[in-house]
Amino acid sequence: MTTTRTGPTDSLTDVAGLAVGHHHKLDEGATLGSGAATGCTVVLASAGVVAGVDVRGGGPGTRETDLLDPSHSVQQVNAVLLTGGSAYGLAAADGVMRWLEEHDRGIAMGAPGQVVPIVPGAVIFDLPVGDWTVRPTGDFGFLAADTASREFATGTVGAGVGARAGALKGGVGTASVVIADGPAEGTTVSALIVANPVGSVFDPRTGLPWGVGSDGAESFGLRLPDASELAAANAVAAKGTVLNTTIGVVATDAALTKAGCRRVAVAGHDGLARAIRPAHSPLDGDTIFALAIGDHTPNSEIAVPAAFPNDLPILDAVCAASAQVVERAIVTAILDATSVAGIPSYRELFPSAFL
Repeated sequence: MTTTRTGPTDSLTDVAGLAVGHHHKLDEGATLGSGAATGCTVVLASAGVVAGVDVRGGGPGTRETDLLDPSHSVQQVNAVLLTGGSAYGLAAADGVMRWLEEHDRGIAMGAPGQVVPIVPGAVIFDLPVGDWTVRPTGDFGFLAADTASREFATGTVGAGVGARAGALKGGVGTASVVIADGPAEGTTVSALIVANPVGSVFDPRTGLPWGVGSDGAESFGLRLPDASELAAANAVAAKGTVLNTTIGVVATDAALTKAGCRRVAVAGHDGLARAIRPAHSPLDGDTIFALAIGDHTPNSEIAVPAAFPNDLPILDAVCAASAQVVERAIVTAILDATSVAGIPSYRELFPSAFL
């Protein structure tokens, strides 16, 4: 069985060539229905990268996902937008494109400076948190791209500002691993997730996040919370909205095709289903993008039948790691989130759970 170790910063940008930027508006007195409480998050690639996507939820809001079909012509993307604002929030992609054009990034289509940036994106439904009419615009996307760096915040930031995870406050989370052995040894796999599901993110019998199951509660600095806290958390009212969605990006430094990237995105949904119950409901638009930077080529010596691609053992290991980092990133999103508009955070409900 392939083993992994945590990446140097345990974040998406442990895959070199990626940067993350947030922009949001959050009023201190925001409520469910008033004030500003929304934002967007942008993943920038320093050069065009191979990408894929897998959409599993029944209510997605997306942009440029058809382009990522392995049979379609464009082979690389320049950025991925993750945004609040439901379908309105897709307008933030215009600002990301504007920033990329100003920095001469995109498909070169003519004279110098004539480029077409490729920016797939997905949305969460956060409109009831804060004022319904306040949602990300093109300026949000531009400013998020303009502040992108390898170091970035998690929790109640960017697209996670208005996120709710079941009855709890959702947010932005990240994680990374380095594959320690096997055909993909030395390969990095990372994830950034915006957790906003209708489903529960913690076990009502124990109070621990569902997503600690693979790595253990201790790896997140957690223990079983007090029974009184568990009873109070189980009494918190359900989310009560018909639109939700968890979205994110998985990245690797392995060299993969578009078809390989799609398979990595598919595997990422396994991690989502481990950390959220139920997942992929008709009330969610669960969408995961996968990016392959391609600057690390493991030397797999495992022979495969001629009917299969030579990199199949590497892809298999990356897919297993994809599920792992998505699961862990969702837990990070929940643990790092802070309360907004009266939506309680995990830390508020379960203070005794932290070692």
